[in-house]
Amino acid sequence: MVLGSNKLLKWKKASNMVRPSSNVNRVMMNYIVSAPRMYKGKIESLVSRMVTYADLIQLTHLKLQQVIQRMTPSGVYVDADGLAEIDLGNGTNYNPQEALNLYFQTGSIIGRSMTQDGDMNGGKVPIQELPGGGGQQTQLLIQAYNYYLQMLRDVTGLNEARDGSDPDPYALVGVQKLAAANSNTATRHILHSSLYITSSLAEAISIRIKDVLEYHPQRDAMIGGIGRFSVGALKEMDKLHIHDFGIFLELDPDQEEKQLVENNIQAALSRDQIHLEDVIDIRQVKNIKLANQLLKYRRAKKEATDQLKAERNIAAQSQANAQAAQAAELAKAQAENLKVEAKGKLAQLQAELDVKKLEREAATKKDLMQYEFDLNVKLKEMELDAKKQIELQKPPSNPEPRKGFESSGNDVLGGIDLSRFEPR
Repeated sequence: MVLGSNKLLKWKKASNMVRPSSNVNRVMMNYIVSAPRMYKGKIESLVSRMVTYADLIQLTHLKLQQVIQRMTPSGVYVDADGLAEIDLGNGTNYNPQEALNLYFQTGSIIGRSMTQDGDMNGGKVPIQELPGGGGQQTQLLIQAYNYYLQMLRDVTGLNEARDGSDPDPYALVGVQKLAAANSNTATRHILHSSLYITSSLAEAISIRIKDVLEYHPQRDAMIGGIGRFSVGALKEMDKLHIHDFGIFLELDPDQEEKQLVENNIQAALSRDQIHLEDVIDIRQVKNIKLANQLLKYRRAKKEATDQLKAERNIAAQSQANAQAAQAAELAKAQAENLKVEAKGKLAQLQAELDVKKLEREAATKKDLMQYEFDLNVKLKEMELDAKKQIELQKPPSNPEPRKGFESSGNDVLGGIDLSRFEPR
């Protein structure tokens, strides 16, 4: 079939059809086409809407060329009566030719506002420029040209904000971006069609190469053309499916999409939900969807890591608290043991001191009793000697001593009464 016409040259079954993985139920077209705006079997393209205004622009351009070719230079009007009233004062005549020469050479003219009779001079400006040259017609054609050009922009959606031909200096940046976004929306179907055609063509070429290596009668010619080593590398494609080739197209994100991802990164970074290494990895991803997915994955991963770290910290803190409590109890028990041991040692020392005190007291009392005993013995001896001398002499009246030298109340040792051990 001849494209763009109703003529069909031949109708038969196509040969050498492109079938993905030899699928008999699916055949790819020999031509990759895209018709995003088809209504009732009719394709409404941008070109069809542009043809009318493009023809008018061309017609306006031709008319403008005709007007420019027929344009005449602007002339001047010379008032001869106004020149007759002028006296140069040097005796020369001021005729129209000299006035024109002076006007074209210097751009200055000489005139009089009053006549010689003192009346108002109607020709006080003797030379005046005449309008001409078709300037008005040129302006009308230029306005029509701009109008048709604007109509082309309207039917295609390609406005000034997109191509930057006539930016408004007073328009805000957001307004310009909005206008450019609207223009991109108007022509988005062209971009989608281009991506579809490119990816479909790449898939068809991959399938065709695979079929050529396996079924095509010109396989040997292809091997001779590209070399056996290259064919050996391509033989690995025999067992691959179309999705194994990894054919996909990705568009680089624009500035607004990058800014949205950057805002998400900054928000997550300010809340300490991701690490700096995660930010570097996310910024390397050009696909906006994948970048957001990676951001969510790294955020969830860090949250799980932080939770695990918090649980470990809580467990470590609990263990440290338990060890601290155990150490405190042990220290308390050791302090109690030391206190009891100190009390025992103090009691033992006190008992030893008491024993030593009793021993010293006993020794002192023993010495005292021995001293008392010796005194009593001496007194008895003296008393007996005195009695003997008295008996030898006259029996004197010698009274007994009034005060006894025996200890009273000091002969008690630790509750033991020693008074029974008095000398007899």
